[in-house]
Amino acid sequence: MADHNTPPTDELRLPGMDHAHYGFRALNHAPRFVWPDGARIALTVTVMVDHWELAPPADAYPDPRIVSPLGKFHPDWLTWSQRAYGNRVGVFRILDVLDQFGLTPSVALGSAAAKQCPELVDELSRRNACFMAHGDFASHRITSTMTVDAERAFIAAARDAVAAATGDVPKGWCGQDFNESADTPAYLIEAGFAYTTDWANDDRPYLLDGALVALPPQPEWNDLECIRLRGVTVPVWSDNLAEAFAVLHDEGGAVFNLTLHPWITGQPHRIRWLREALARMLGKPGVWRTTTDDLARVARAQL
Repeated sequence: MADHNTPPTDELRLPGMDHAHYGFRALNHAPRFVWPDGARIALTVTVMVDHWELAPPADAYPDPRIVSPLGKFHPDWLTWSQRAYGNRVGVFRILDVLDQFGLTPSVALGSAAAKQCPELVDELSRRNACFMAHGDFASHRITSTMTVDAERAFIAAARDAVAAATGDVPKGWCGQDFNESADTPAYLIEAGFAYTTDWANDDRPYLLDGALVALPPQPEWNDLECIRLRGVTVPVWSDNLAEAFAVLHDEGGAVFNLTLHPWITGQPHRIRWLREALARMLGKPGVWRTTTDDLARVARAQL
């Protein structure tokens, strides 16, 4: 296996590509997946369940875009407690909305959150949630600075923690901040994962390294990306969800994966806009309400 910082050799690169994880595929050649009952679009909602450290260690790798200006002063109670709000309050508002529309959540579960919030894991399990491994703390991402052994251990520990908390070995991987090294897909396959939601270059599934199903995370409507980082107003974000869904519904055979952070969308002044977006989206016929596990399974059979 190549070192993290070693790019693929020319012999491994495929035409039109700067790496060898998959071949180039444009929309006009993309498969129109056949979803159950002839549905035109697959809809899944991914809820991010994270836990933040009060005092991250010096070797932590948080997303620099969402680090508090007070982060160097520990403990940063305001930032920490705002995030914790999501797991004790906001997530239940989101779950109530999903219940209203008959949607089973897909959950990206960090191992630290699994240990910190067992009651929440039990509640999600009661709702038949589909759990993906999601790293450790929210301040720990996979990066190319990790050694091969460290990355493999990180992936295995996250997998095992979710299995211990839920009773099932997770089939899917949703990386912390969707970060990967050059070799992460190979390590995920090695660790027994069937799919990942880290790659944002399509609206339809495809295979990474010939074996790992890549499901789209679609950051263009991720609440953290839009509301927190880009400053999109919540009514506009809600409208964007419905507009994007309508286009993909018309095209047919695509995926709509809505990623939600409970500390953002679960706030009382925002939850209405999630409800309104889902009402518009699910007002259309031929929508397959699914989870990432089932989506990856059905997609794999057609790849």
